[in-house]
Amino acid sequence: MSIPGLGQAAPTAAFLAPIPVAPTVVHDLQANSEWRFEVDIGEKIDVKILSGTAEIFGTELAVNHLYTFRGAKSSIYTWHGCRIEVTGVCEEYTAEETPMTQYVNTHFALEKLRDEAERDRREGPRVLVVGPTNSGKTSLVKLLAAYALRMGQQPMVINTDSREGLLSIPGSLTATPFASIIDVEQGWGSSPTSTSTPVPVKLPLCYYYGLGNPEDNTKLYKPIITRLALAATSRLTDDPAIKSTGMIIDTPGVISQGKGGFDLISHIVSEFSVNTILVIGSERLHSEMLRRFSTYRTSTGETITLVKLDKSGGCVDRDDTFMQLTNEATVKEYFFGDTRTTLSPHTQSLGYDEVTVYKIREAHTNSFLPGGVEETDHGLYEKVEPNASMQHCILAVMYASVSDSQDTIRDASVMGFVYVAEVDETKRRLKVLAPMNTRMTDRPMIWGSWPEVAVSLMG
Repeated sequence: MSIPGLGQAAPTAAFLAPIPVAPTVVHDLQANSEWRFEVDIGEKIDVKILSGTAEIFGTELAVNHLYTFRGAKSSIYTWHGCRIEVTGVCEEYTAEETPMTQYVNTHFALEKLRDEAERDRREGPRVLVVGPTNSGKTSLVKLLAAYALRMGQQPMVINTDSREGLLSIPGSLTATPFASIIDVEQGWGSSPTSTSTPVPVKLPLCYYYGLGNPEDNTKLYKPIITRLALAATSRLTDDPAIKSTGMIIDTPGVISQGKGGFDLISHIVSEFSVNTILVIGSERLHSEMLRRFSTYRTSTGETITLVKLDKSGGCVDRDDTFMQLTNEATVKEYFFGDTRTTLSPHTQSLGYDEVTVYKIREAHTNSFLPGGVEETDHGLYEKVEPNASMQHCILAVMYASVSDSQDTIRDASVMGFVYVAEVDETKRRLKVLAPMNTRMTDRPMIWGSWPEVAVSLMG
């Protein structure tokens, strides 16, 4: 055994493997062209605009500012040409044929309606965007919201797609007034329920559905949409700037792809008093919308304007694996922050008798009930005792009392989310991870099947 410092031979120099350097490429984009890129989950690229003007989904990029994109599928568009520097590895190509002219013309048409609404002191356009899955609906909503912001407007953005969260984790439906720039690196930006950012946080109205498909339980989905519409309309009425700007409503693609979903579209149109429907990427869907809504009148007696828009060639299919990894990353960011900001969540040990947990009933669980018994006869939720199958699941903590009715709990907004890290059936205790050390035993918790978390967050 050698003892340090007692005459042993000097150590030989160790040759370390060189740290790989990410490649850097400069692209010169011509006017009216789009650079499209895909970054794998777990990877990143750095992008800098060296000269010219460019934007991401309507949000202008600053010259000589470094933007970092992780696990993203996105695009940079330039109206007048630009020079960009890209560091890192991604799949990429440049396209010169895009539907951007259609999209910006739609924006200017909405601006005209907003000017008229402000002049007449009434509500601005309530815009519904529909289309098949992966047709670019969310990208269009983001682009129209960003252009409205650049014009000094304050749009209310509504997310009715529980598969993807907007300023919240998946499984929730939100209504968010936008008064500041959209953070292009974080998608929509951040809220107090996610993490901090140099861009001002947004304050979403958040409600919990807890299932991945609206058709999984329409008896739950519809009332939550009604409650979301009521809250959004009330917020609209209280703020003149938001009132004249109006709403932009994103929808899940699944409801645009079958006859069963058209009933849900009609429900959203009715509850939000939609007066403009943008149909993207489907001639058949546009024809169906014309048939259903050409003679429709809103609650204020307005007719509905239908506009068919082309699907962007940059739209890519996001398979189940990509969506699962994206959702897991969103959940992790909610509790732990991101690379720019580290959060310190708290763990709490709770006894079975201290918590009140309701599990969402799946629609199919009551499909064989005898004697014409309806699903609503059994309630929307089933009160359950914590058990081992709850481990690694997300629970929504509601702004309600444990003594409230199920309807009251359903209509309540979300206080926050907790992650069940451990369930000890012997000691009848569970360990939960929460964003902050807040008492939650006096609040009902909702257990849904979405989002699915396949890995432990504590590992």
